Amino acid sequence: MLDFAEWLQATSASVTIQSVGWIIPLLQSIHILMIGIVFVSVLMIALRVLGRMRVDEPFGQVWNRFAPWMWSGLVVMTLTGALLVVGEPVRELMSLSFWLKMALLAIGIASVVVFGRSLEPGTLAAVNGPEFSTATKSVAVATVVLWLAIIFLGRAIAYDVEVWGSLSPALSV
Repeated sequence: MLDFAEWLQATSASVTIQSVGWIIPLLQSIHILMIGIVFVSVLMIALRVLGRMRVDEPFGQVWNRFAPWMWSGLVVMTLTGALLVVGEPVRELMSLSFWLKMALLAIGIASVVVFGRSLEPGTLAAVNGPEFSTATKSVAVATVVLWLAIIFLGRAIAYDVEVWGSLSPALSV
């Protein structure tokens, strides 16, 4: 992976991102803002499932309000994240936190897709109260915890050696 990261770091796209001083801070700011939008959207949906917020509205209405924000945020987050990897490939690709974040991100996206599809359109429109099963509520809590872990791991990329010690691939760089 180090060879690939070093090759990518030498490409013209990477050199441009590295050499223009404002690009990486701008990309990081947008990326963090999108993570906030995604997390708040997931949190609002989860809180509705748990019967803690917006219980006066049908679940489908809550889903339809926050899902577009969540999906749009994920798209922008993916684009800015990819550009950050191109701009700092050795730092990103040689980080255990990065790879754990990517694995949890795949699980997080899959869980939201499955969760959204598991509730039929009739259920989405009909559920008005905190009438979700214990299993569904558990999935909602687990999804919030998962996204908190993604946020933590994203921040931990900058401190990979300090967080993971000898487990960090960055030590081999």
